[in-house]
Amino acid sequence: MDRQQMLQKMQQTPEWDVCIIGGGATGLGAAIDAASRGLKTILFERDDFAKGTSSRSTKLIHGGVRYLQQGNIKLVIEALEERGLLLKNVPHLVRNLKFIVPNYKWWEAPFYGIGLKMYDWMSGKLGLGPSQFLSLEETLQLAPTLDPEGLRGAVLYHDGQFDDARLAINLASTAADKGAVLLNYCAVTELLKKDGKINGVTVWDSINEKTYNINAEIVINATGVFTDAILKMDDSTNESIIAPSQGVHLVIDKSFLPGETAIMIPHTDDGRVLFAVPWHGKIILGTTDTPVDHASSEPIAQDDEIDYILTHIGRYLSKDPTRNDVLSVFAGLRPLVKSVSKITATLSREHQITESDSGLVTITGGKWTTYRKMAEELIDLVCKKFNTETKCITKDLKIHGWTDSVDYNNPRYFYGADAESIELIMKEDPSMSEKIHPDLPYTFAEIIWSVRNEMCMTVEDALSRRTRSLLLNAKASMEVAEKVARIIAQEKQLNENWIINQVNQFKLIAKNYLPLSNNQTKT
Repeated sequence: MDRQQMLQKMQQTPEWDVCIIGGGATGLGAAIDAASRGLKTILFERDDFAKGTSSRSTKLIHGGVRYLQQGNIKLVIEALEERGLLLKNVPHLVRNLKFIVPNYKWWEAPFYGIGLKMYDWMSGKLGLGPSQFLSLEETLQLAPTLDPEGLRGAVLYHDGQFDDARLAINLASTAADKGAVLLNYCAVTELLKKDGKINGVTVWDSINEKTYNINAEIVINATGVFTDAILKMDDSTNESIIAPSQGVHLVIDKSFLPGETAIMIPHTDDGRVLFAVPWHGKIILGTTDTPVDHASSEPIAQDDEIDYILTHIGRYLSKDPTRNDVLSVFAGLRPLVKSVSKITATLSREHQITESDSGLVTITGGKWTTYRKMAEELIDLVCKKFNTETKCITKDLKIHGWTDSVDYNNPRYFYGADAESIELIMKEDPSMSEKIHPDLPYTFAEIIWSVRNEMCMTVEDALSRRTRSLLLNAKASMEVAEKVARIIAQEKQLNENWIINQVNQFKLIAKNYLPLSNNQTKT
C-alpha cells in the first residue's frame, strides 16, 4: 500500500459507490467485502488504521465464554464459526491456544466443564479441540506458576489468539489488493447532501494539509466508539447510541506464566472474565469494564483499574505481580450499544445496522471475531440498494499474507508471506537485521517494510501498530523512538524538525503506557 498512489487514485475517480468512514476492524472488513463484490470503494480513517479499539483488544478470537454464561447462544455460535474461518484464512495471525480454568472449589470442575463441553459442541466442525478435565498434576505441568494452595485441577479448552493491529493492516492490504482506496490521516469533516440526501463527504488530509470533496452513492459510518459524532454530523438532534466501556490490560514478563497455555478466570468481583494470555513472548492480563463518559483516541488507564487486575490475578498466581513488574499498560474502549442496563458488562456485543433519513448507513457494536460477518450483512444491504445480488465471497477469501506453511518459531511468522520480503531488506543491508532495542523483538527492517508497504506515517504507527513495541514494553519504546524516527525520515526524506516533533509526540502518548501511579510524575 502506498499512500501517495491512493491519493492519486482518489482524485482520478469522480464518484464512488461506497465511502466508508472508519478504519478499524468493522470499516476494513466492509471495505474488503464491498471491493471484492466489484463496488468502487473508498475508506477514510481520521488517525491511523486500528488506532482505536481495534488495536487494544485482549488479543483473542473467541466465541465468548461470558456470552455463553449470559445465554447469548446466537452470538456465541456465530463467533465460533467466524473463529474457524479466521484460522483458515489468516493462519499467520490467528492460532489455536490452550486455556485452562483452574478449579479451587469442588463444584467448579463439573460446572465449567459442562459449559465448555457446550462450547465445543457449538463449534461444530470448526472446533479447535475438545475440552478436558485436568488433574492437579496435569494442571501444574501446563501452568506451573498457578497458586497450588487449594488447587484441585482445571478444565482445559481451546480458543483463538491473534495480533489485532497486524490483522487490521493485513485487512487494509487485502482491501487494497481488491481495488479499494484506503487513506489514513484523512478526517471526514462534513457530510455532503443534495435535497436532504447524503451524496458524499468532505475530508481533511492532515498529512498534506489539504481538503477534498468526495462524491459517493452510499456513505457508511463505521467509526466504533466515535459513531455518535458522525450521527450528529448528519443530524445535530440525533441522540447518542454508544455507551463506551473501558477495558484495561497489563503486560508482564513471561516468567509469571511460563509455557504456552493461557489462564481464564470466569467470574471476578464485577462479573467479568479475567485472562492471562501469552502473547509475543510476554503475558497480557485483563480486562476491566469501566463505563466512561466520552470517547477518546488515547484512553488512559486509571489507578483503580490497574490495581483491580493486579489484585485479581494475584489470587491465582504463586508470585503476585506488582506495578514494578508491569512493562506496559494499554486501554481500549468498547463501542457498546446503549440499553436500559447501567452495567456495561451486561450490554450486548451484537452489532446493529441502521439507516438515517438522509441515507447514512451506520454499523455499531459487534466484536473483532465477527467483523467479517458484520461486513457481509452490511454490504448485503448496500447491494440491495444498488439492486444487485452479487454474493459475498469472504468466507473463503484468504487475507493478505496468507501462507500454508506458518513456522511459529520464526520471529517474523506474523508477517506470513511478507516475511520473505523483510528478509530481503536484511540481505540488502545487513545492519537492518539489528533489533531496534535489546528488549524488543523487532528489527529495523520491519520498520522500513512498514513505511514502504503499510502506510506507516508516524513513529507511533511504527511502534504501536506496525510493530507492537509500545504494548510490549513502553519504556523500551520510548528509548528507541528517535532511532525509529530517523529511519522513517530517511525513507520519506523528512527533516530534523519532523524527527524532533515525532519523538516528542510519541513520548507524550507513550508515558500513559507506563505503569506508574497517576500521582507520580511520568517522564
